[in-house]
Amino acid sequence: MFLGRYSHNLDAKGRLAVPARFRETLADGVVLTRGIDRCLTLYPMSTWQPLAERVSALPLSDPNARNFRRMVFAEAVDLELDSQGRILVPPELRRYAGLEREAIVVGVNTSIEVWSPAQWQAVSDEVERNGEQIAQSLADLI
Repeated sequence: MFLGRYSHNLDAKGRLAVPARFRETLADGVVLTRGIDRCLTLYPMSTWQPLAERVSALPLSDPNARNFRRMVFAEAVDLELDSQGRILVPPELRRYAGLEREAIVVGVNTSIEVWSPAQWQAVSDEVERNGEQIAQSLADLI
C-alpha cells in the first residue's frame, strides 16, 4: 500500500529517488507511464499486470478505447530501482509531466503518482476548493 506525499529532486540524468518506505513493494520491478492528469503513474508489477490485461481487453472497435490503450502503453517503460532506490524517468515522460528539478511523489494506495510541484499545487487547490462537492458526488461509491 502506497500512502503519503513526498518531495524529491531529480538529478541531472533524470533519476528520481523513490521514497524508502515504497521500495520493498517495488523490488520486483515497476512500470512507469503517463497518468491521466498530466502526472506520471508508477505501478508495481503486481498491479500493472491485471491493469494491462483489462486495458488490452477493451474493444478495438471503440475509438476511445484505442486512444486509451495508446495513452497507457505507448509511453510505458518497465524499470527496476537502482541500488540507491532510484528510477530513471525518460525525457519524454519528464516533458509530459513538466518535471524539471523537483517532483512530488504521491502514494495513491495501489500505485504512485509523480507530479511537477506546479501541477500538484493546482490539484491540491482544486481539492481544497471543491472537496465537499467531490465527496458528495462520490458518496454512493463508498
